[in-house]
Amino acid sequence: MYTQICSGSVYGVEGRIITVEVDISNGLPQVNIVGLPDPAVRESVERVRAAVKNCGFTFPMERITVNLAPADLRKEGTAFDLAIAAGILTASGQLKSRLFQGLLVLGELALNGELRAIPGVLAMVEQARLSGITKVLLPKSNAAEAACLEGMQLFGVTHLSELSNAAVDESAWEQLRYRADCSIDSASMGLCKEKGIGSDDFGDVLGQHHAKRALLIAACGQHNVLLSGPPGTGKTMLARRLPGIMPPLSDVEALQVTKIYSAAGKLPGGIPTLMRERPFRSPHHTISSAGLIGGGSIPRPGEVTLAHRGLLFLDELPEFSRSALEVLRQPLEDREVTISRSRAVFRFPSHFLLAASMNPCPCGYYGHDTDEHRCVCSELALARYRAKISGPLLDRIDMHIEVPRPPSTEGLKSGMNSAQMREIVLAATERRNARTTKGSMRPPAELAGASLRKAVHMTREAEQLLRSAFDNLGVSLRAHDRILKLSRTIADLEASDCVDSQHVAEAIGYRSLDRKLHAI
Repeated sequence: MYTQICSGSVYGVEGRIITVEVDISNGLPQVNIVGLPDPAVRESVERVRAAVKNCGFTFPMERITVNLAPADLRKEGTAFDLAIAAGILTASGQLKSRLFQGLLVLGELALNGELRAIPGVLAMVEQARLSGITKVLLPKSNAAEAACLEGMQLFGVTHLSELSNAAVDESAWEQLRYRADCSIDSASMGLCKEKGIGSDDFGDVLGQHHAKRALLIAACGQHNVLLSGPPGTGKTMLARRLPGIMPPLSDVEALQVTKIYSAAGKLPGGIPTLMRERPFRSPHHTISSAGLIGGGSIPRPGEVTLAHRGLLFLDELPEFSRSALEVLRQPLEDREVTISRSRAVFRFPSHFLLAASMNPCPCGYYGHDTDEHRCVCSELALARYRAKISGPLLDRIDMHIEVPRPPSTEGLKSGMNSAQMREIVLAATERRNARTTKGSMRPPAELAGASLRKAVHMTREAEQLLRSAFDNLGVSLRAHDRILKLSRTIADLEASDCVDSQHVAEAIGYRSLDRKLHAI
């Protein structure tokens, strides 16, 4: 007997439809899985065998061949368990084959037949919808995640034995239908967010108004920012509050972010809604290049992809390895990561805002000497420390912000809080969108070429100032365009349609650190 059932897998962050073919023939009792399975897929034989027996079904004592098509793609994970079990039961005549026609079957089996949650369900269900499949059989613990996509009929199961009822009465499928309005766990309501994000407020930061102004500009235009200053001046504190003033995710962006976290297995169980807060990722400086951009035999998302449409914060930037920092060049420029393998090329979205912090020297007090702290670093140590940040990488960071130590705590005021700053960002975003007939314009940091020149209308004084900066300050062509983008964002914050000389002057002021670093 032969049967086939549709299942799915995740490649990178995208879903793929995999056809599980099962053939039962005369021969010695054995199960062969072909189609480039990895060890987790091969081991599914024992899980399926035990689950079938423990649920009252009969495991065929014949030769069973399971093919995972297309056969030239490597398969990994445990999402095929339920499809393989259903295929064996269907091919042996214990279940009706028409029950699984036009059905996507996903799930991991326990030895007692229970269904366990699997990662990447959202990506696989989305691919099924694009392929014309509208019905999905999956673990009930994954059903709320899949319910984020409209137009799909979901059947949530908790145990393999529930399929035996459908073998007798096909109307039993209706009892398995998942309805999000009555099945959502109230404990999981709300937004999926990283620990600590959303509770931090700029109102907690005393002083540092110049840095707050710079982060306001960064949030409005999606500009990369580097904070430099001695220890304890609030660099990390400021960066961690940046997601709270960024514009909310659109529906398309929320789906992208949720799908990435689903593929990475980082969604909390039973999430009933798309992620609506900007992701915040802060990897430790010992992270490898593969951990930063992704890797593996079948590549998995790295930190730059997990920070997609959000913030990637690199604390103590020079402490990261040079090789790890250099791999950031492509995602910062192209907004995606390309990882090539012998059989396939994987592309991961990595559209993030980079925020980094650093001390001016190894001891942290170069140029910020006080009676209590004086810099003790040699010129060689200083040069070696700063050489970890290459010129091309620094050139891709729009804003270099000095965060000095205040002379005293007396008279320091907190200034605007996060809610007030976010209102300003949203107002500037609305003004930017109003300038186009389509009603939505990309942030200035995303503009390039003709679209950048079209968006930036400069006065004659502003053009002369920018030309003078390019000629006298030695900035690169990339830095020239980034000054243009910064100027456009500053003009949006000031409710100005034209970029004036004062906007250009402020933007140039944020491009000073690269000259200081390479002057040593």
